[in-house]
Amino acid sequence: MVGFEIESAPSKERKPFVGYDVPEGVDIRGRYDAEFARILTKDAMQFVAGLQREFRGHIKYAMECRKDAKMRYNNGALPGFDPATKYVREAEWVCAPPPPAVDDRRVEITGPVERKMIINALNSGAKVFMADFEDALSPSWENLVRGHVNLKDAVNGTIRFNDEARNRVYKLNDRNIAKLFVRPRGWHLPESHVFIDGEPVTGCLLDFGLYFYHNWSAFRKNQGEGFGPFFYLPKMEHSREAKIWNSVFERAEKMAGIEKGSIRATVLVETLPAVFQMDEILYELREHSAGLNCGRWDYIFSYIKTFQAHPDRLLPDRVQVGMTQHFMRSYSDLLIRTCHRRGVHAMGGMAAQIPIRDDPKANEAALDLVRKDKLREVKAGHDGTWAAHPGLIPAIMEVFTDNMHNKANQIHSMKREDAAHITQDDLLQIPRGVRTLEGLRLNTRVGIQYMAAWLTGTGSVPLYNLMEDAATAEISRVQNWQWLKYGAELDGDGLGVRVSHDLFGRVVEEEMERIEREVGKEKFKKGMYVEACKIFTRQCISPTLDDFLTLDAYNHIVVHHPMGSSKL
Repeated sequence: MVGFEIESAPSKERKPFVGYDVPEGVDIRGRYDAEFARILTKDAMQFVAGLQREFRGHIKYAMECRKDAKMRYNNGALPGFDPATKYVREAEWVCAPPPPAVDDRRVEITGPVERKMIINALNSGAKVFMADFEDALSPSWENLVRGHVNLKDAVNGTIRFNDEARNRVYKLNDRNIAKLFVRPRGWHLPESHVFIDGEPVTGCLLDFGLYFYHNWSAFRKNQGEGFGPFFYLPKMEHSREAKIWNSVFERAEKMAGIEKGSIRATVLVETLPAVFQMDEILYELREHSAGLNCGRWDYIFSYIKTFQAHPDRLLPDRVQVGMTQHFMRSYSDLLIRTCHRRGVHAMGGMAAQIPIRDDPKANEAALDLVRKDKLREVKAGHDGTWAAHPGLIPAIMEVFTDNMHNKANQIHSMKREDAAHITQDDLLQIPRGVRTLEGLRLNTRVGIQYMAAWLTGTGSVPLYNLMEDAATAEISRVQNWQWLKYGAELDGDGLGVRVSHDLFGRVVEEEMERIEREVGKEKFKKGMYVEACKIFTRQCISPTLDDFLTLDAYNHIVVHHPMGSSKL
């Protein structure tokens, strides 16, 4: 209760007990902050609690189904198209047409819900900004709730940031603001700073519920042209998970008193099982769909994880697993065909490069790689694509604009009927390439540095001229695990060396020394590199593969406060 005074023995001073005013059954264990209290209102938390109570049983069942599927794959089964839903794949139906506000999505930029990032992204010249509560965010209490404060100000158009170090004030441009999509966390992630009826709330329901409750009205007026809000949905493995989201959207629309189909969401196809469920996912969300996206880094991670018990499916160095690999190209082509057949956007994958400011020649070479990748996407039929940095947007926009002939999208002009013949074998083909000691070293170096940043509150990290988030760190971890588990031969070095615990131990030791040299002794000492190394190494050498890197590390960033004990 806010401002409630505890009765106690007479004393000269009585300190007010200040905390969040919450409905029955809700326990907020994160730090109290008056600004946070504007987000964590009693009515908003009542809405979140209602979502949790209605859907927690469905979510638990969906997570059990994931475990059952994992067991089947570990016993030798392969993912494939479900015969029971063949009628959905073969029937002629379409999703609701795209809202006019987001008909043109040629370039989208992504990033965490950090205040300065939001302003720069909305001003970047991209058509869409995806504000991220998931892979690009370390989900500390401060990051999460301050992210909601920032988004509320952004939707209202009042967001500002005073950068004292640069003596500059950041604010939104007067026009050409990117359309805002928000990505909540995946179904599997809890939020342990908020308990409902004695158990942690599902993280994505908190993310969605708070954002929708506070912003649906202003968003429809300021951004959505009568539609919205708009979302990205991550990490789904089956259409039953899309069905839950559809029901969540319907409940939210009913609460707000807006028409069914107002909310729209793009689903990231970033797990191997989901590629066989694309029609079914769109069908479940057909009134709320804003298409599908190739979440390609997580997709590679999922390929390794799905086949963790299949020693015949060892991947080459991660830098060799690009979109020209047959299984990746098949995934992209089938996604385009599926989306356009159903009347929605087919979004391309992330360009993770960041400008190399001190080396113009290297910067131009990196930009050339980006252009070639985006040219492949637009010629394949994608309607838009992702960029990790504003510096890439002009080059990518030029490629898409020139090749789409100034059209908003290619939904009706690139049907890709040739992709109708893509088979299970195409989607599962083992990627070609070699494994090297440098690949093992890079995985280790990137994984440890990402984990160190994540533990200190940063979820999107520039490393070696690429913007790394949880997805690329996950590839590093599971590939190390796979190579260690099966003693993979480093066949690209010509030495016939096999990956062993001894070799990995030496690599970890040497890469930690390299990290210390690269970041400097002072930063290394102040950072959490040693703790990160322990977490990353433990997961790589574990007999069984953890489902997610961040699930294991999450307990390291959860900080509980006694109710109302820390008013600032």
